[in-house]
Amino acid sequence: MVDSGTDTGARMRVLVYSDKADTREQVRLAIGRRPAADVPRVELVECATAPMVLRKLEETDPSERIDVAIFDGEAAPTGGMGLCRQVKDEIYRCPPVLLLVGRRDDGWLATWSQAEQVVSHPIDPVALAGSLAELMRRRLTALLGDPP
Repeated sequence: MVDSGTDTGARMRVLVYSDKADTREQVRLAIGRRPAADVPRVELVECATAPMVLRKLEETDPSERIDVAIFDGEAAPTGGMGLCRQVKDEIYRCPPVLLLVGRRDDGWLATWSQAEQVVSHPIDPVALAGSLAELMRRRLTALLGDPP
């Protein structure tokens, strides 16, 4: 069970998908251990390929559940926007997705992909941490509302 951010044992699993190790590192550095004081600590799950993302999102073990995902819209060969649309259509109770886009003008594509949040490259650590914290709060509220 996931508790509030004040519980030092609480954690939320955040999947980061990008084919670029540098992008995954930028995300990791931007969000740190906890993107905001009122959310649980982050346990990062890094993926460099779309098949691994699908495997992680389909995990049925509650201790391995992904709570929030961050997809790089510029990833190749499978871009984060198309992958986001796919997982939203195919994964039951798909976690919220934050999409990293190449340009702010790509926001309309993020809407098509059904992403809940969008942050543009280059990664602004404050914007990324704030957007992730918002998605974590929403997810926490949704999870606590679900019966065990």
